[in-house]
Formats: sequence, structure tokens, C-alpha cells
Amino acid sequence: MTREEEQAQAAVREAMEDLKKVRSRLRNIAAALPASPQEALMDAGDEDPDVATEVRSIIECVLADQIEPAVRDLGAAAEYRVKERKAG
Repeated sequence: MTREEEQAQAAVREAMEDLKKVRSRLRNIAAALPASPQEALMDAGDEDPDVATEVRSIIECVLADQIEPAVRDLGAAAEYRVKERKAG
């Protein structure tokens, strides 16, 4: 592996750690939001979501759809190694 590749992987590891911190911050924000007494009605579509429910929902979607896959994929890139070919 070249020096540039090693440096790139180290930088990717740093970026992944930054994303993990963002993930943690978002989880804390969502956890701090109060549950709405009207949440069942909102989930059924009978009432528009309040701010807390909407923000929590968006955070949960961003975590599941974007942050978690990015952390996983960046981790794989940071650890990627070329497989050695066996002679023969």
C-alpha cells in the first residue's frame, strides 16, 4: 500500500469518527424530545405531527437511511486491503 493510500484511509477513519459523533448528537436530540400524547393519532394520519414528533421522526430516518450506512461504508473503506493472490 502506498503512503497516499495509508493517509487516505487514516483520513477516512477520522471522518467516520466525526460521523459517529454526529450520530450520537442526533440520538441525544431525539431522546430529549418529549413524546406527544397525540402520537397515536399522528401515526394513524388523523392529525398532523407536532414539532417534536416530526423532528424525532426525521432524525430517526436520517440515522437509519444515511448516517448508519455511511459509518459502515467508511469503516469498510478505511480497512480495505487488496487480497493477495495465491500462486498456482
